[in-house]
Amino acid sequence: MGVIAWILIGLFAGAIAKALMPGKDPGGVIVTILIGIAGGLLGGWLGKVMFGVDSIDGFFDLSTWIAAIVGSVILLAIYRLVTGNRNHHRHA
Repeated sequence: MGVIAWILIGLFAGAIAKALMPGKDPGGVIVTILIGIAGGLLGGWLGKVMFGVDSIDGFFDLSTWIAAIVGSVILLAIYRLVTGNRNHHRHA
């Protein structure tokens, strides 16, 4: 897949992941794209390791989109675990 395809997958997968996990998340469009791209790579790697399948086949393959969305949701969950306590500061 080309760079434009990764950017589009990143945008849509990141947006879908944010819609599936509503709440306070980082950044705007650029961060959403980066989360989606990283999520696609993570989801593709997990699919290969856990199921032995090549889940990043092409732009129009359903497995590519599922891997990207699942990976993006995992990244958002990790982000919330890491930054969860920073949002609740007490002021004396």
